[in-house]
Amino acid sequence: MYTTSVSLLQRLREGDSETAWKRFVAIYTPLLLHWARRMKLSDDDATDLAQDVFSTLVVQLPKFAYDANKSFRGWLLTVTKHKLAERLRRKRVPTEESPEDIDFATLDGDPAMLIGESEFREYVVRRCVQLISEGFAPTSWRAFWLLVVEKKTAPEAARETGLSVTAVYSAKVRVLERLREELAGLIDDV
Repeated sequence: MYTTSVSLLQRLREGDSETAWKRFVAIYTPLLLHWARRMKLSDDDATDLAQDVFSTLVVQLPKFAYDANKSFRGWLLTVTKHKLAERLRRKRVPTEESPEDIDFATLDGDPAMLIGESEFREYVVRRCVQLISEGFAPTSWRAFWLLVVEKKTAPEAARETGLSVTAVYSAKVRVLERLREELAGLIDDV
């Protein structure tokens, strides 16, 4: 089980964590593809754009400093828009509309233009939950799930998992702590 208390963004800034990069790519690839499709790119070009963004992030994330007054998502969207503009200038990437018809002004400012804050938070939490589940024993994960998602009582979860009530609470605390660590910096107010 992964036990470091360093957030995912911090591990990426440190530069040597292949596991952190795999986790980051697993979390953010679907979001980048969503944005690219909203920018009228074909599936192949959307995939290429996402790869371009990740290539840029390898260089930029070590310099990135999280600012609680700004959102990581906004910064990521800005990087994505710049990479798209660069691709359009360089290659004249075909889109469903002509490149001149893409209104970058609608993509400026609040990134909620592309995906709402609550939808973004829900998406990132859901992806992180999927990814961290592998790091816990099945009974611990089930105990967490029963308490937090299915809203069962601790005695009910204990009966279903064969754990003690204390172990059920302990599993919940460990999973939530790990989830907070993963989400630190990725979404606001974690």
